[in-house]
Amino acid sequence: MRNIGYYNGKIGLIEEMLIPMNDRAIYFGDGVYDATCCKNGVVYLADEHIDRFFNNAGLIDIVPNFTKKELYDLLHSLLKQVDSDECFAYWQISRGTAKRNHIYPQNVSPNLYITITPAPVRDIYKKIKVITAEDKRFLMCNIKTIDLLPTVIASQKAEEAGAEECIFHRGDRVTECSHSNVHILKDGKLKTAPTDCYILPGIARAHIIKACKKLCIPVDETPFTLYELKNADEIIISSSSKFCLSADVLNGEKVGGKAPELLKAIQDEVFGEFLKGVGA
Repeated sequence: MRNIGYYNGKIGLIEEMLIPMNDRAIYFGDGVYDATCCKNGVVYLADEHIDRFFNNAGLIDIVPNFTKKELYDLLHSLLKQVDSDECFAYWQISRGTAKRNHIYPQNVSPNLYITITPAPVRDIYKKIKVITAEDKRFLMCNIKTIDLLPTVIASQKAEEAGAEECIFHRGDRVTECSHSNVHILKDGKLKTAPTDCYILPGIARAHIIKACKKLCIPVDETPFTLYELKNADEIIISSSSKFCLSADVLNGEKVGGKAPELLKAIQDEVFGEFLKGVGA
């Protein structure tokens, strides 16, 4: 198949799948999701993504009607049916299907929705442009909710500015990007925001920290400012599809480029772990 969609046991091409209009994902964004890249029939870091998925579901009182192993097996089974060696897997769970009402419906089962689409693994050494914007999201950014309107708007602003990402800040404090985590290198140290309610505890973020520790690069998990961002030796953007990119333009001005060897060492370690993980 050129792509695959799954909804509560039904399987087909994404463009041919139908879902109920009363799925609470549609009118409330009442659910959580996770996603990762795939290669050689492997859903990369599946266990970590599934653990986070179940944790996030629990944080909004959704109890999956399947086990972690069942989801793991299902993702890999669906992946095998897609005619591409490199793919992107996305899955979400909603509270269920019921008449529109803000109050949780009783006696309904969650809905599981999965898509797997061809997506080439990107060149992590290619520089990107970024912009900044005030972070107007709510105070549950640690939950990977499917309600993403503020990040959609920010992503569009970045697109219109010729940039790939929008870095959020609350006042002077840098938080994260519209769909990535952000880190800086300064004076031989990696600085990254703490995992509080203002950012998602990114899995790629965790693996960058792991890479730094392996390379004996100090890691500082404390807030940093817009000034520090602008004056960083390198700006790093990470996600499960981006791995470990660096930005060389911030709000139209050149930035970074002051620690290329250190940056490349981290990128090599992160991408090498990916290649090993997918058997490449």
